[in-house]
Amino acid sequence: MLMILVGTNLKAQRYPRFKVLAFYSTTVESAHVNFANDAIKFFKDLTIGKGFVFDLTTNMDDMNDEKVKDYQLIMMLNDFPTSPAQKQAFEKYMENGGGCMGFHVAAYNDRTTKWPWFVNFLGGGIFDRNSWPPLPAKLVVEDTKHPITNGLPKTYIAPANEWYQWKPSPRANKDVKVLASLSKDNYPLGLKDILPGGDTPVVWTNTNYRMIYLNFGHGGEIFKDATQNRLIIAALRWVIATDKKGNVFENE
Repeated sequence: MLMILVGTNLKAQRYPRFKVLAFYSTTVESAHVNFANDAIKFFKDLTIGKGFVFDLTTNMDDMNDEKVKDYQLIMMLNDFPTSPAQKQAFEKYMENGGGCMGFHVAAYNDRTTKWPWFVNFLGGGIFDRNSWPPLPAKLVVEDTKHPITNGLPKTYIAPANEWYQWKPSPRANKDVKVLASLSKDNYPLGLKDILPGGDTPVVWTNTNYRMIYLNFGHGGEIFKDATQNRLIIAALRWVIATDKKGNVFENE
């Protein structure tokens, strides 16, 4: 009996397998706060069984070398670095092989951002326009063999969201792998602000980094579709399970 107890304790010490630090704000647009609250519940529910640690912070100054060094993944729910110190820490973290999972406004940039590294990190695109109001949209899953989208249908109807479009499209960057995009069947998309057409990637990775960006993140509908939830979970697992070059780590 003693041997069994010792073995069980040793196995328990291997967990949690990884640590996530999620950044969010409670003072931004209400729809982005609603999304963050839903996301926090969604990811906390996934920690049942102590598979991983999901820590939270509303202080973007926690984006510093000392704080983030113990985390295998940084999650940006509705916020992003703005000060020079925060930007420098995030760059260093990612360049040294850290992981990032960003949602919706976490990728917002415009011609006043003046953060060239970040634009390159996203694949080279500058925010160009958005659809409004938040609407459901048909998504095309572009690679059903990738670990994130493996087993998903070729298309699905995503819950209501505000959809961003970048110029140039991140797809134009040879280092970007687009996994899902708006179907052309959606256009024109919107009522007040309209996406009349064009290429609109929704989920992609810059293959030079351990990162995934998902355009979902506006309002309280995002986690109401099983297909989309499966994609989000697979994206989290993929970033954690791969190294900077995209190689999958061996299981412990």
